[in-house]
Amino acid sequence: MYGISFFVTSVGLGAGLAMDAVSVSVADSIREPGMSIGKKTAIAFTFGAFQFVMPLMGWFLVKGAVMLMGWLLKFTPWLSLIILFFLGIRMIREGREDDDVQLTEGTGSGQILIQGVATSIDALSVGFTIADYTFGMALTSTLTIGLITFGLCMAALYAGRFLHGKLPFKETALGGIILILIGIRVFIDGIF
Repeated sequence: MYGISFFVTSVGLGAGLAMDAVSVSVADSIREPGMSIGKKTAIAFTFGAFQFVMPLMGWFLVKGAVMLMGWLLKFTPWLSLIILFFLGIRMIREGREDDDVQLTEGTGSGQILIQGVATSIDALSVGFTIADYTFGMALTSTLTIGLITFGLCMAALYAGRFLHGKLPFKETALGGIILILIGIRVFIDGIF
């Protein structure tokens, strides 16, 4: 049905896109070390849901544009490379900054929703990079992205207070590198 390359790309996109949400999850767990399992699940679910919905919305937007302008499809590999490259560079820059961005003034349901939106904005443009996927492929890929995000955020919420500040790199920078590598792979696959 789907090739191994499709699944590797989906998992890579999930891991790369999840890094902002993982960083916020780490900060949330540091801020509230005794957080309940229910609250951890709600936070991880919110991040995963937004990471699932946003790229799928981007895919629908591009598909609508492609139907209107079929010639746009031949530029998809270039668009994917450019979008993922710039998202990756931005994430690497954020990861190199000395001060962590704090989105965690509180972890009430409203704040969790704001965090979910804030950490998934980039995922909307990833929907543009999968424009050549069928609906089934796009749904599978974005569902994979959401599940990867959920799993990584749950792990970060449990382990965050022990790991934060002890890694030799920032999670956001790693996510940026992953997105750049995926952009290059999508470009090469699309051109050749």
